[in-house]
Amino acid sequence: MARPKSAPAVELPEVNFSDYGGVRCLHLGTEWIQGSMIMDAPYDIELEYVQRMMAWLLFTDPARLTRFHAMQLGLGAGTLTKFCRKKLRVTTTAIELNPQVLHACRGWFKLPADDSKLRVVIADAAEEIRDPMWHGVVDALQVDLYDHEAAAPVLDSAEFYADCRRLLSDEACMTVNLFGRSSSYERSVEKMVEAFGIDAVWAFKPTREGNTVVLAQRTPSRPKRELLMERAEFIQSRWDLPATKWLRAFKPLQTKLSA
Repeated sequence: MARPKSAPAVELPEVNFSDYGGVRCLHLGTEWIQGSMIMDAPYDIELEYVQRMMAWLLFTDPARLTRFHAMQLGLGAGTLTKFCRKKLRVTTTAIELNPQVLHACRGWFKLPADDSKLRVVIADAAEEIRDPMWHGVVDALQVDLYDHEAAAPVLDSAEFYADCRRLLSDEACMTVNLFGRSSSYERSVEKMVEAFGIDAVWAFKPTREGNTVVLAQRTPSRPKRELLMERAEFIQSRWDLPATKWLRAFKPLQTKLSA
């Protein structure tokens, strides 16, 4: 069962969905897509940028997943939450401000009910992640916090990213969805660097739609390309994510800046 916190103080947008070509899309009162689901494969990940939000798997020994705790800030259509719980079978927590989004995910997007390994918390993520109960216990943090206009991240300060860093265990990673072609992208990355350090930050090239996934490590590392390829091939064969293609579009930020 979802654990509600204080009621949201702001007026929240209406939640609805649309179906087209076998894909169901979530909307928050506008035409902007806030998440999607392949109706015949509800636990797969359809959108390219959402697939890239799983890039933390490149830095993870698959044997460790049995002890993993993944957390999503922003539920969207529940895609990442479902994938982590149903495909990876890891303990999963999602924090979502709008209770209507949770109802939509349960009613229209096949999000499973809470159980011993899945919990949805209805709360303001900025406040919730300051609770010491979460500090140091998250092994993979996925942040996708956009308003109903999908214009810029709702939470995007250096202080917020520092709070995110406190959630992470020593070998953990955070992935964040940004618009790589927007004017806010460079400012967002600068704030992440302030919180994590430039050695800890990696970034993809933008997708065709302009989404750029940025990854930050709790403890910076530079795995050899052979290890990353080995992990990518395993990810691709085990979970059908295009991980070997990721390596052509994914580099440490320091390398990208010096190129």
